[in-house]
Amino acid sequence: MNFIYEPWPWYVAGPLIALVMFALLFVGRQFGMSSPLRTVCAAAGGGKAASFFKFDWRAERWNLVVIAGAVAGGFVASHYLSDNKVQIDEKVATKLADELNITSTNSAYLPTEIFATESLADPTNILILLLGGILVGFGARYAGGCTSGHAISGLSNLQVPSLIAVVGFFIGGLLMNHFLLPYIF
Repeated sequence: MNFIYEPWPWYVAGPLIALVMFALLFVGRQFGMSSPLRTVCAAAGGGKAASFFKFDWRAERWNLVVIAGAVAGGFVASHYLSDNKVQIDEKVATKLADELNITSTNSAYLPTEIFATESLADPTNILILLLGGILVGFGARYAGGCTSGHAISGLSNLQVPSLIAVVGFFIGGLLMNHFLLPYIF
């Protein structure tokens, strides 16, 4: 059974995010996804391959709950709290169909031409995913955290390095979208 809900309005979601941030601040924690993923890698034995993962991950085991919650929340949201469709403007849908041969707009949450399981059989897609993952990992390590950590925790704590990182994330995203992405697809 698929329950369809509209996205929560800002006056509900915003205070809930603020409440979580206050709770984390109260217990001396910060929110982000790169630290929990680092903890997962350390728990899985990543310290044998890289010194970055050599630390007492048991002291940070609460990060494993964050990962489990993200996976469970994504599953619940995608299967029970949405109709799995994103309404895209007709002009954008036409442009996607004409220029990139993406015709699944307004019928799937993600374009099936790009994100279908069959796409993983193409070595070019595997290379793009691998390179993208390496760049995201390098960027998160170089910036001292990921986009969610800097944009949610760092900015809410008024940290100037997080502001600089978030501005850099947006500039990088704009450059990628306007100058590199058209050459990849």
